[in-house]
Amino acid sequence: MREKLRAGIVGATGMVGQRFIMLLQNHPYFTLTALAASARSAGRSYEEAVAGRWKMAGDIPADVAKMPVIDAADIDTMKEKVDFVFCAVDMKKDEILKMEEAYARAEIPVVSNNSANRWTNDVPMIIPEINDNHAEVIASQKARLGTKRGFIAVKPNCSIQAYVAALTPLRKYGIKEVVATTYQAISGAGKTFKEWPEMIDNVIPFISGEEEKSEKEPLKIWGEVHGGIITSAKSPLITTQCIRVPVTDGHTCAVFVNFENKPPKEAILEEWRQFKGAPQLLGLPHAPEQFITYFEEDNRPQAKLDRDIYGGMGVTLGRLREDTLFDYKFVGLAHNTLRGAAGGAVLTAELLYRKGYLD
Repeated sequence: MREKLRAGIVGATGMVGQRFIMLLQNHPYFTLTALAASARSAGRSYEEAVAGRWKMAGDIPADVAKMPVIDAADIDTMKEKVDFVFCAVDMKKDEILKMEEAYARAEIPVVSNNSANRWTNDVPMIIPEINDNHAEVIASQKARLGTKRGFIAVKPNCSIQAYVAALTPLRKYGIKEVVATTYQAISGAGKTFKEWPEMIDNVIPFISGEEEKSEKEPLKIWGEVHGGIITSAKSPLITTQCIRVPVTDGHTCAVFVNFENKPPKEAILEEWRQFKGAPQLLGLPHAPEQFITYFEEDNRPQAKLDRDIYGGMGVTLGRLREDTLFDYKFVGLAHNTLRGAAGGAVLTAELLYRKGYLD
């Protein structure tokens, strides 16, 4: 058995950082050895740094509570303690770009939850079941950075997880147009109802930056690797609306789609049933046994009932039917802080580990 790698979390005190901590407990590939956050948290124990701000259902793991928090800017100290890091910092985009590249240049691979590097054309933005081949650009990224081990890989936005998964196996039918409305949980803003009582009995029809990400990121995921960079797909045309709703976890989407060659409903359902990717074939620790689960019931999927399927790493779909303006419409759901955030990043790291990129 290969030796476990030492993993660090940069941005360990936030909600996504806390998810990383829980997901890395007793991990078969990785051992959590370092926690980093802002300078105001540095030097304190982790339990002191998150006092009154711990948002997970369980307690802080005992082996983590007493760990000292390192200043995220102290890359030299982090380099002594880790083989790679997960990044989930809350900073300005230009500051994140600079920090992630500094870690990579210090020969510390970065698996990022942040959006800052998603449009760097030699940085793979990976949904492991869909575009694991995009990791090929890491070689050219290392050449640009002048590194042997250091690189950056990113996870895409939480809002797209369900409908990109649903549409990917249908691209063979020539997807022309997609209309998607996402109904996004408050944990996507790093909040709980205790912290954000204004969201109770409320809907907010705007989430800054989400619609642009939701329309453009699928095209990079569906793009191709040429000459050491990723070239985004030119189609389909995607338009979205992103709405914040009073749900703790789980982003729901309502999707309408037109095809060049409209498939029968039975063919779509069969594509979803059979869809699997590298995580399932490799048996990765956080891979859902079934990537997509379709519900026949008219009132499913529901966030409260279905977001935790396969440990929150599965995608659930329902209500596939023909439409009066589009060929089909359906509803999707994915857990936004598991599949859509920390869990997706951990699954990406597991994929990179198995493929040798973290060696």
